[in-house]
Amino acid sequence: MLRRCTPAAAGLALFAGEVAPLFAAPEKRRFKLGACDWSLGKMCEPSAFQLAKEIGLDGVQVSLGTEANGMSLRKGEVQAQYEEAARKAGLEIASLAIGELNHIPYKSDPRTVQWVSDSIDVCRALGLRVVLLAFFSNDDLRGDKAGIDEVVRRLKLVAPKAEKARVSLGIESWLSAQEHIEILDRVRSKAVKVYYDLCNSNDMGYDIYREIRILGHRVCEFHAKENGSLLGKGKVDFHKARAAMDDIGYRGWVQIEGAVPAGAGLVESYKQNCRFMREILR
Repeated sequence: MLRRCTPAAAGLALFAGEVAPLFAAPEKRRFKLGACDWSLGKMCEPSAFQLAKEIGLDGVQVSLGTEANGMSLRKGEVQAQYEEAARKAGLEIASLAIGELNHIPYKSDPRTVQWVSDSIDVCRALGLRVVLLAFFSNDDLRGDKAGIDEVVRRLKLVAPKAEKARVSLGIESWLSAQEHIEILDRVRSKAVKVYYDLCNSNDMGYDIYREIRILGHRVCEFHAKENGSLLGKGKVDFHKARAAMDDIGYRGWVQIEGAVPAGAGLVESYKQNCRFMREILR
C-alpha cells in the first residue's frame, strides 16, 4: 500500500539519506576508519582492539612484530589471539605494517627479506590485503640510489608471491609521488604500491592533493595524521584530501596515526579525531 509522504516526512527521509553512510554499519561504509597499533600505545598487543572499540574505530592496523619478539605475528598462536581480540571487540584487523624496517632497513639488512615474504603469509592467514613497508630513519631512501636499487631488486623477487596472494606491498617513505612511481615502474608489479601518509608528504612540501591524483590506483591505503595537532586543526586540508580520494576512486581503510596535541590525552584525542574523520569520510 502506497502512503503519501508529508513534507516533514520527506525532509526526514532526505536527512537520513544524507547521513546514512556516516551511521551505516561498518561493513556498509564506503570508507573504514582504523588506527595504527603503535600510535595507540599498543604495538604488538591484541588489547589494541578493545581500545579501538572505545574510541569508535572500525579496526586496527597491526604490526608484524619487532626484532626482539621475533616478528611475533608470524606465529599461528599469536594470529589466533589477534583474531579473537578483534572478534570480541567487534572490529576488524585492518592491515599489516612492518615498522621495524625503520630500524633494520629493508634496503640493506638481509633479515628483512624473509620478514617481508612472511608478511604475505600472515596476510593470507588473516585475510588481509595490505602490508605497509616503512622507509624512514635508517631505511630512508632519499638520495640513496644504491638503496633504491636494492629495494627494487628485493621487491621484484617477492612481488610474484604478493600478486598470487592478492596482497599489496605499500611503500611509505619521504619520496615524492614521481619518485615512488619510478620505483613502481622498475618493479613492474601490480602488487607493489604506495602507502600514502598525508602529513608526511605535506611536511615535505609536496602538493598532496595533486600527488594523490597522480598516483591514482597505485595508492593502497592512507594514513591520516598531524604532528602535534588534532586532525582538522593542523596543516592538512582533509576535505581536499577526500575530494582527491574521490577522484581516484579510492574506497577502503584510512588509518589515524598520531594527531595528539602536546599535553592532551590519547584516548580523548583519538575520539575527537575519529568523529572528525567520520564527517570527512561519510
